[in-house]
Amino acid sequence: MKVTKEEKEEILEEICEFSHNYIYLREKNTIMYKCKITVMKKCFHADLIAKYENPIEHACDLSVGQVFISENGEKPKDLCPSAWLSLQPYTMALAYGAEDFFDGWMKDPKSAMISCNDGFRPVSFLIERL
Repeated sequence: MKVTKEEKEEILEEICEFSHNYIYLREKNTIMYKCKITVMKKCFHADLIAKYENPIEHACDLSVGQVFISENGEKPKDLCPSAWLSLQPYTMALAYGAEDFFDGWMKDPKSAMISCNDGFRPVSFLIERL
């Protein structure tokens, strides 16, 4: 199926609105920034784990204060793949120059505080555009 230029532009517009403009910015050959991802806090819900989770070894080997650098919007080495699923849209958006998510949510508009999707032991990450 061949997509016309007009259809492509319409699709890109829709994606841009949904994904904080990073795909649109990539199409415009915008400079891509590095992003620093810092582990800020780890939680452990023992009650939920005891009730619902099967035993897992090394479920989360991240440490508070641990820093990762995303280059070219790629997953940093040794970052949990599951956490990256939550971080990736914001990291990509910041890397392509987007900022001020949700109209003033963060004090620094070039950052985002995102948690991984592990309901038993969520980790909070600060993503900052460098």
